[in-house]
Amino acid sequence: MTAESPASVVLENAEIVLPDAVIRGFVAVVDGTIVEVGEGRAPERGVDCGGETLIPGLVELHTDHLESHYAPRPKVRWHPLGAVLAYDAQIVTSGITTVFDSLRAGTDLDAPSLGGELFTIAEALDEARRHKLFRAEHYTHLRCEIPSPDILESVENFVSVFPVGLMSLMDHTPGQRQFRDLEKYFVYYSGKNDKSREETEAVVASRVARNEAMATRHRPALIALARARGIPIASHDDTTTEDVTASFEAGVSLAEFPTTVEAAQACRDHGITVMMGAPNLIRGGSHSGNVAAQTLAQEGLLDILSSDYVPASLLMAAFRLPDRVASIDLPAAIRTVTLNPARATGLGDRGAIAPGLRADLVRVRIAGETPVVRQVWREGERVA
Repeated sequence: MTAESPASVVLENAEIVLPDAVIRGFVAVVDGTIVEVGEGRAPERGVDCGGETLIPGLVELHTDHLESHYAPRPKVRWHPLGAVLAYDAQIVTSGITTVFDSLRAGTDLDAPSLGGELFTIAEALDEARRHKLFRAEHYTHLRCEIPSPDILESVENFVSVFPVGLMSLMDHTPGQRQFRDLEKYFVYYSGKNDKSREETEAVVASRVARNEAMATRHRPALIALARARGIPIASHDDTTTEDVTASFEAGVSLAEFPTTVEAAQACRDHGITVMMGAPNLIRGGSHSGNVAAQTLAQEGLLDILSSDYVPASLLMAAFRLPDRVASIDLPAAIRTVTLNPARATGLGDRGAIAPGLRADLVRVRIAGETPVVRQVWREGERVA
């Protein structure tokens, strides 16, 4: 169940999705590493996949789902280690073998937030890692809300204790980015928090004032901190070409959920990788009224999919993408959830079925139009 106990196995009679093709054949694994991929019969008998599909283990860069395990109800906090292990189990059975756990840094003065409990969650993740309890491999994606009053102190304290694999710069201030249209903000948050129009307007005024007071100081400080520690930086909800230019100048390499075609195209022009939500693709559009992932895919501007708030959506979206966009075949779709996110975060040892790479593998059965995870291997060891 851990990287320290690699295994050897032969998986045969499978439809194998390679980076640029699909073949019927076998994959041989020795000590957790793929040593041979071939067409036809395997040189020795192994696990018969029954003609089902074999893909690389999924690489997830942005999932908020741990929060729902730790805080399953308002004002309820579950046992931290228990929450982490339940989350890990759901991640693996969704076909994800590498996950960047999205942890929120910075408190929110206007709404309930887990930012103040960042260390509690991180310590539970660290405990599971130390005791080799994880089935997936976990990294930390630190989500930094720029206008939060304690964001600098929170991030500085965190990175002095825990490793960070990715840092995203977020600013959910109404009137810009995700909520450039204030009316969409009122509709979204009034429904989500059961607040009146007047109460929501008061929150808007408070957030705008806080942004004006703090963002210009916090943003460059967070960028400097990430650069000093060699942490890849992601932007969040870029909306205009000016947003993207600022991201590029900050050294951003990954754009999470650009909200317009204009911003996504500017990201492509600046060499910034574009990530969109898998739920957006499956549902046919953004839940907050911004650009659809399918639209960006049709424009050739989609590089990576993220499960965001539904782990199972990642596999489902990858298999659905070729049906939604004629120019994308199955290998290209699978790359959006395997090879592309691995490369975007410097993980060159995984993300494809090829000799020399880690044997992170997922056996998938197609039930009607729905892909279903049947078996999962991480470094050659069966974990689900």
